[in-house]
Amino acid sequence: MMYDPFQPFDWHLAHGRRLTLGPLGVLMAIINVTPDSFSDGGADRDAAGAVDRALRAVEAGAGIVDIGGESTRPGADPVSPAQEQDRILPVIVALAQQADAVISVDTYRAETARLAIAAGAHIINDVHGLQREPDLANIAADTQAGLCIMHTGRDREKLADVIADQVHFLERSLEIAGTAGVDRRQIVLDPGFGFAKDARENIALMARFSDLHRFGAPLLAGTSRKRFLGEITGREAVDRDAATAATTAVLRMAGAAVFRVHDVAINRDALLVADAMLAARNEGQD
Repeated sequence: MMYDPFQPFDWHLAHGRRLTLGPLGVLMAIINVTPDSFSDGGADRDAAGAVDRALRAVEAGAGIVDIGGESTRPGADPVSPAQEQDRILPVIVALAQQADAVISVDTYRAETARLAIAAGAHIINDVHGLQREPDLANIAADTQAGLCIMHTGRDREKLADVIADQVHFLERSLEIAGTAGVDRRQIVLDPGFGFAKDARENIALMARFSDLHRFGAPLLAGTSRKRFLGEITGREAVDRDAATAATTAVLRMAGAAVFRVHDVAINRDALLVADAMLAARNEGQD
């Protein structure tokens, strides 16, 4: 049977939570507890500020808040596991106490993920697709956490075709997850816009996005304020939210389920328009 990205998918998360994906787009708000992220470094360096921003993001329409303690921008200074945990764990604990939000932890470290789930997080978001610390898959299996598996081209030889490279990388990631016992109902895939991809590759990936439904899994789009949008528009990172919203609408129409964004409000509006168009299209097919 052909996979339909607009049909309901019951995403299984830690602590018995579920999130329905498919019929409507879901926003994942970026909450960086870092001094050096590429567009908002230093905005939420303390736990109180990060918690406040996360709560405002939920109020604005975010279905998920994604908490990260280490910048993934090219050339960023690495942090120790202890530093990462000191930054994010107090935020996760406070959010779990103050709101009924779905919480994601943006980490590739298995130990950080384990502690974050214990603190109240529901989802693990791994930008290395389980291929840097494969034990992270065991954490997801043991805790039944939702798992975002991202494609990256960093530190390896890529295939020339953008979709072929997605298949090459993500099939290996899914094999790691399956061996660990992760249920496919826990998994969302992220094609990794901007991660060792130039503007031409990112645009091609958007144009061919529907090809990724071959995996039979919901897809996450993380284009927010990325450099390739600056190359298209000529704008600096902090001024790329309108361009981001354009990609949100385009990729929603192509079947993306989750959208990881900095500015929740403008992307909420983009999703409302796209979902209204999808609903009208479905009515016309009845």
